[in-house]
Amino acid sequence: MIEYGEFLSRKRLTVPPSGFDPRGKINPALFDWQRDIVRWGIRKGKAALFEDCGLGKTGQQLTWADHISSHTGMPVLDVAPLAVASQTKGEGDKFGIPVRVCRSQDDVRAGVNVTNYEMLEHFAPQVFGGIVLDESSILKGDGPMRKRVTEFAARIPYRLACTATPAPNDHMELGNHAEFLGIMSKTEMLSTFFVHDGGDTSKWRLKGHAEDAFWRWVASWAVMIRKPSDLGYADGAFELPPLTYHQHTVGAEWSAEFLFPVEAKTMTERRNARRDSLESRVKLAADLVNESPEQWICWCNLNAESEQLTDAIPTAIQVTGSDKQEHKETAPLRFIAGEFKDLVSKPDILGWGMNFQHCHKALACGLSDSWESLYQIVRRIWRFGQKMPVDFHVITGELEGAVVRNIERKEKQSAQMAASMLGHMREINTAEIRGTIRESESYKPQREMVAPAWL
Repeated sequence: MIEYGEFLSRKRLTVPPSGFDPRGKINPALFDWQRDIVRWGIRKGKAALFEDCGLGKTGQQLTWADHISSHTGMPVLDVAPLAVASQTKGEGDKFGIPVRVCRSQDDVRAGVNVTNYEMLEHFAPQVFGGIVLDESSILKGDGPMRKRVTEFAARIPYRLACTATPAPNDHMELGNHAEFLGIMSKTEMLSTFFVHDGGDTSKWRLKGHAEDAFWRWVASWAVMIRKPSDLGYADGAFELPPLTYHQHTVGAEWSAEFLFPVEAKTMTERRNARRDSLESRVKLAADLVNESPEQWICWCNLNAESEQLTDAIPTAIQVTGSDKQEHKETAPLRFIAGEFKDLVSKPDILGWGMNFQHCHKALACGLSDSWESLYQIVRRIWRFGQKMPVDFHVITGELEGAVVRNIERKEKQSAQMAASMLGHMREINTAEIRGTIRESESYKPQREMVAPAWL
């Protein structure tokens, strides 16, 4: 006969660890809280790191992969966004972890190997003991890439997913992460914790009595952290310098159908508004960059913006989707090395996973409707290691007010939901991660202690 408290404990839906206790010390180049998270992730075996931009996910995932490879005797594959693989290799050098950049299975060797998502079809999953997804928000939605990645990882025993921006108000994304990790299918998650409202199959909400159980379940396989103090550690160098947004609004011609300018509301109207204000936005952006002696990153959403801006900024190097793979990989590194004063590209090309904190000025020559895209490009420079106050300029046309308000609404909603998610998970994450066995040097006396005479 069991006690009632034990009975309730058994009824809780949590994910048991499927990993192992790591041998030896966790990489001393990591911060104490990073080492504890890595140790927790190794013991879990299948885990997700939902850590804000700039908290050193690359160092943690490479350390995790290094331990998995040593334990299994098999290589580990780290899958990263386009142009990030070379940077990951550089991070490996910093942490003393050899990383091999691979384009196909023929390039794979023992230890940690990195490739990009577009190359995944050229690898054999059965060869790997572990897989890491860098910027695992690629699991959003239900597109072919999510399915390809999930199927590829299905028989790999150890899995780690890392992203800064799991949409806290998009429970489907959390379900996709759980499915990738092999913890629970998205369908099972929905039937266990959610109720379906009406006929729209995309509208699910947490059952009122299941909210606490749901977040406990998430916290049993994922850690969420925006800064070290979220888990009770000192923030230290992770306190960032000030970030200042500068809003610029330019005039534009408007449709002859209207006597007065009408704010763009539909997708077609917003696209037309961006087109009509293009030249004015490009001119303002080029003036800001050309008049400044400092390095700038110029983010664009339209091909025409990128082309015209590059033409208007003589000191800029451009990276586009049609460029060769080699250029996409080397151009950002040349910008970081100072070979070019300025960089022009799109968020979906270089806006994920890159470290540009050597630069503290950037602009968006127009906005899309994606708050996440804006968040990511801001955090390319406003992150750990940034020593200077950051200035980020947003340039829009006067008819795009709806886009700006939509971004502001999403930003506020995301902050509220992330705070709620963190509030539910903080206690469990803190107990599990800070409760891990800390590394300490055992004291080895060299001489016998002599008590003082007065004793």
